[in-house]
Amino acid sequence: MAKPKKRYICQACGSVSPRWQGQCPDCAEWNTLVEDAPATVFSQKHDLSSGGRAVSFVPLDKPGEMPVRQPTGLAEFDRALGGGLVPGSAILMGGDPGIGKSTLLLQTAAAVAKDGGHAVYVSGEEAAGQVRLRAARLGLADAPVSLAAATSVRDILTTLGRMDAPKLLVIDSIQTMHSDTIEGAPGTVSQVRGCAFELIRYAKENGVALVLVGHVTKDGTIAGPRVLEHMVDVVMSFEGERSHQYRILRALKNRFGAVDEIGVFAMAGAGLEEVANPSMLFLSGRDEPLAGSSVFPALEGTRPVLVEAQALIVRLQSGATPRRAVVGWDSGRLAMLLAVLESRCGLNFSSAEVYLNIAGGYRLSDPAADLAIAAALISALADKALPNRSTFFGEVSLGGEIRPVSHASLRMRESAKLGFDVAFGPHGIDDVPDGLRYDGLRQLSNLVDRIMGSQ
Repeated sequence: MAKPKKRYICQACGSVSPRWQGQCPDCAEWNTLVEDAPATVFSQKHDLSSGGRAVSFVPLDKPGEMPVRQPTGLAEFDRALGGGLVPGSAILMGGDPGIGKSTLLLQTAAAVAKDGGHAVYVSGEEAAGQVRLRAARLGLADAPVSLAAATSVRDILTTLGRMDAPKLLVIDSIQTMHSDTIEGAPGTVSQVRGCAFELIRYAKENGVALVLVGHVTKDGTIAGPRVLEHMVDVVMSFEGERSHQYRILRALKNRFGAVDEIGVFAMAGAGLEEVANPSMLFLSGRDEPLAGSSVFPALEGTRPVLVEAQALIVRLQSGATPRRAVVGWDSGRLAMLLAVLESRCGLNFSSAEVYLNIAGGYRLSDPAADLAIAAALISALADKALPNRSTFFGEVSLGGEIRPVSHASLRMRESAKLGFDVAFGPHGIDDVPDGLRYDGLRQLSNLVDRIMGSQ
């Protein structure tokens, strides 16, 4: 073990001297040097208890200045963020290629700039002329957005340091950025982590709302190190099928708001348009009821969305292996629901193929959809249409009971607002809006009796 080195610290000014002296050479005080000998040379070299800058603490129990959310000009974007942009926040947005991430952020930057805020859009994948061409197609050629095509974080931060801090900074994308202090090609783990750290530090120090666009892998997760999602304040996913016109902006992580809010957009010729009433996107709009079709009032955060579940039952010859196909719902939960219908209600699906689809490409994860899915399956099996203008919600247990779900009154109010006449759900709900008849069910067999007994 190396011999420990002695050092002497002045008790008046904190200066360090390698040997004892009667007078401190820095503050000229007498007899203030006291020996301080670390245990080892290693601990002496790695001692972080001195030599740093003092950190200023803010008392939590005293009032202070709170950051004010800044609206982006796109109400659906603000809803997904929890109310708007928080100054100094870092937002990571991912999504499949071609889904519209760059289009959405260019529209957001243009809305912020037209409202008087300074917006900077830095593209590492397109030239400035290409961005201008896309802006002209979207009708945003007159927006005072500062455009740049750059991939060097040093150049970007140097340029930003010479101007007033912008209100919004968009980096498209973080996988194309590189730092000359880190070895490796752009997109590697070290480069993505290092570049994101420098950009986030700039945003925090200057109160800039930073949006980083992230590439995704083939399974839909954001490419790069997982620590990138820990470093940012908000992680957003831009979802949707390119064959459908709608797009859903969903918050997966949000330090400043709820993570279950969504924003709904529709892709049009002039870019993304906000959808104030998304229920109309996911309903067929037909007038006559059809066997195997039910309507479920889903809940995304504080927003109810009515979606249509469609089921098809095809009888097979004896000995054939039936198929189960699901689009937009969990296949494991469908298998459980079919088992409950067979075991508790006496229905036979074992010799039939079952096809289930959530209309409009919507993806359901709410367990309250069990009753609507069961209603569609029973209706398709019996080849009888469900009551006209009716909705279904409720969770089904393995015992066949209809369990209560959250925000039942909110689901029913949305149903009544869109002209539905009757709602089926768990028993014991009293808060029913005017103009809507509610039919409470205790068991799944009660629903079977109502559907099978209908004319």
